[in-house]
Amino acid sequence: MGVSGSGKTTLAAMLAGRLGWPYRDADDFHPAANVLKMASGRPLTDEDRAPWLAAIARWIDDQRAAGGHAIVACSALKRAYRDVLIGPRSDVGLVFLDGSRETIHGRMKARADHFMPAALLDSQIETLEPPTADENAIRLAVEGTPETILAKAMAELTPRLKKG
Repeated sequence: MGVSGSGKTTLAAMLAGRLGWPYRDADDFHPAANVLKMASGRPLTDEDRAPWLAAIARWIDDQRAAGGHAIVACSALKRAYRDVLIGPRSDVGLVFLDGSRETIHGRMKARADHFMPAALLDSQIETLEPPTADENAIRLAVEGTPETILAKAMAELTPRLKKG
């Protein structure tokens, strides 16, 4: 989880490859109206996000019902959103990618062909409710190479995976 441009998609894909787990990007669950709204520079409302979050939660439940593990990259900016995605699912974990506005804005400006304009970063930062201690999230700084961030993620995840 994290704001747009924090590296969620990159890290999630790398983790999925390392662990051999299925992976989905939450952006793939957005209805077309949401994508059009964001592409036009308008932030989504909680009402816009409700069916999107429900679809992601269904996918998570499908993966769990099949007895497998999976990774989804999702902004999950508010606690209420994470409550939909994780809720009572004690076997679902959270990795929070955290970084400075300057670093993330620079990444967003360098991206090509992404529907989320860099202009919406400030609205995402304003909306962001960082995970609290009771969410037991892994917090990773986004500065550094993707490989360095992956190594840190694996170092944090490995002990948790052995427990569960």
